[in-house]
Amino acid sequence: MSGPASPDLRRAGRRRRRRRRRQPGEPRRGFYLLPHLFTTGNLFFGFWAIVHASLGAFDKAALGIFLAGVFDALDGRVARLARTTSRFGSEYDSIADTVSFGVAPAMLAFWAGNLQALGRTGLVMAFLFTVCAALRLARFNVSPGRYANRFQGLPSPMAAGVIATTQWFVSFIREHHFLEFVVPEPVVAGGAAMLGLLMVSSIPYRSFKEVDLRHSFGTLVLVILALAVIIQEPRVTLFVIGGAYAVSGPVEWLWRRAAGRPLSEPAEEPDGSADGVQP
Repeated sequence: MSGPASPDLRRAGRRRRRRRRRQPGEPRRGFYLLPHLFTTGNLFFGFWAIVHASLGAFDKAALGIFLAGVFDALDGRVARLARTTSRFGSEYDSIADTVSFGVAPAMLAFWAGNLQALGRTGLVMAFLFTVCAALRLARFNVSPGRYANRFQGLPSPMAAGVIATTQWFVSFIREHHFLEFVVPEPVVAGGAAMLGLLMVSSIPYRSFKEVDLRHSFGTLVLVILALAVIIQEPRVTLFVIGGAYAVSGPVEWLWRRAAGRPLSEPAEEPDGSADGVQP
């Protein structure tokens, strides 16, 4: 008659009982980490942008914000392709977006725009951008948008992109026209505050989710032409695109009110899908 099993054997038996076989169609465990790695890349480049803005390397800070946006656009798509979407991933994405598209652009505007010259006013205006970005991301997590194929308020990556591309555009003017071009501090502060208020507004912005690149040859040609124009001088074209998108929401909203053509179609999914996976 054999004696009692050793503690090591009992622990091994418990581990075997806890081990669960992967179900058919279920992604491998390693795939769960992949979207979080993209979100971590988003967070890293946001942190990188903050550091370079503080050091006075403003163009590098703008590049960090742009790269954070690239990683932010990919993490949700990777999660859906790998079928690894989760509540944890959504919350982690919101935290990363707050740093990359809330804190980093405000820091860039504060240092590159010399807002410290305005004293407390400059500090408050930069912080207003940060808190509005955080509020917009929080609103996405608890409230869907009002209209289909529309974002409710300016998406935070686009607001951050406007600040980043503005920095690039100013550098372009200085390099190619030999001008010591300086944007007045009140203009920078007012612009940052206005972008923040657009993020928390209820103004609908087009999401372009209805654009079908797979079945519309004409749309695909237009996208290719747009990419060709952007490549020619990205510091100018990206600034124009970002600024045009930022003003497109209020312009269309005012036009619809004047023409008596309000949006009435309800949204079918959260409005912030461009803010992360979310956003």
